[in-house]
Amino acid sequence: MLDRSQAPAFQIPDSIKLLHPEVRLLPNGIPVHFIPTPEIQIIRMEICVSASLDNLLVEKRLIPFFTLEMLVEGTKTKSSEEIADFFDTYAAEVDTSIGFEFLQINLTSTKKHFLKVLPVFRELLTEAVFPGQELEKKKRQKSLQLSVNRGKTSYWASQLFKREMFGADHPFGQISVAEDVDSVQREDLIRYYENHLWNKPQIFLTGNVGNEEIEAIDELLGDLTVRSISPVESKFVNKPNHRVHEEKKDSVQSTIRIGCHVVPNSHPDHLPFWVMNTLLGGYFGSRLSKNIREDKGHTYGIYSAVGSLSSSDYWMVAADVIKAHSEEVFSEIYREIERIKHEPIPTDELETLRNYMAGKLLSQFNSSFEMISRFKSVHLSGLDFGYYQRQLEYILSFKENDIRNVAKKYLDPSKFVEILVG
Repeated sequence: MLDRSQAPAFQIPDSIKLLHPEVRLLPNGIPVHFIPTPEIQIIRMEICVSASLDNLLVEKRLIPFFTLEMLVEGTKTKSSEEIADFFDTYAAEVDTSIGFEFLQINLTSTKKHFLKVLPVFRELLTEAVFPGQELEKKKRQKSLQLSVNRGKTSYWASQLFKREMFGADHPFGQISVAEDVDSVQREDLIRYYENHLWNKPQIFLTGNVGNEEIEAIDELLGDLTVRSISPVESKFVNKPNHRVHEEKKDSVQSTIRIGCHVVPNSHPDHLPFWVMNTLLGGYFGSRLSKNIREDKGHTYGIYSAVGSLSSSDYWMVAADVIKAHSEEVFSEIYREIERIKHEPIPTDELETLRNYMAGKLLSQFNSSFEMISRFKSVHLSGLDFGYYQRQLEYILSFKENDIRNVAKKYLDPSKFVEILVG
């Protein structure tokens, strides 16, 4: 008999069951990575392309943003209203996103209507016309957004942090201003759309995908003209410690950013650094959260995080704090870094960290949509699905010295960028 008065023994699995995507090539060479999920009557298709921002003039680097924004604003056969009505009628959605290195154009549809929706989605990719009136409206909205965001300490601190980390002339470090919006012309969007947008595209597909859907994708997207524009290789280095302080006299809140460049996720030190970062500020029970949020009450939230780029990762501590306590928060952040470097870490804290990280990792693979998202993340970084198994194995085996050693090796305050706005 099962004794229901006793809870099951706690055990962390030592492996992750992953659905590896199937891969096929469209006639034009575009790879399609897909995880069929017959039980879900939804299909999501994500087209991911290299942004190739380095090939644009500094004053023109808002062009990819406006190009994506304008895709649904009219084609050769449909107005923006007709496009919106069409996708609403068939319960479909088109969304876009832009990051440091990649752009995405995504389609979400029911299986029932996917074959009706896909031809119109293709129109957005090949027959967008970028009407001037709609562009001017988008430009006014962007200018207003930039003006409003400029007054937010958290937004502006993040912009200054990017500039100091990557350089004002690098695409990753550029701060957009109203003049950049004004410089964007319809002809710029058409030129980027025709000559740059379809740069090394890859498709990530999941949902109830059958032969009919695959054949339709082959037919409608397999003749897209694709390009292969290689980005300019960037090497980022840490500079001597410096602080950028922009005071806002009327603000009762200050925003803090501290950071530096670290090794990419392909480096042997990446996993121990990832664990160390989680202990320091990567979850709600972290050292920074307990000290600065819970014990001192100087902030509603503080965290540290690792951002991934193809050439290197970067590390950052971020917090919005009570202005009067800004300097104390800086001091406490550095104190917690030094504690990790030099003080023993209690066994129960290590086990809490281990259990949290294992649970967090395993919870990221509950659906096929999460599965393809996790796959895309590592695939675009040049890694394979085995990365997550290596993560789990490391979580189960890391030692206290691993954490201490990477903290000493990479968290050197003499090489940090510090930002204070407020």
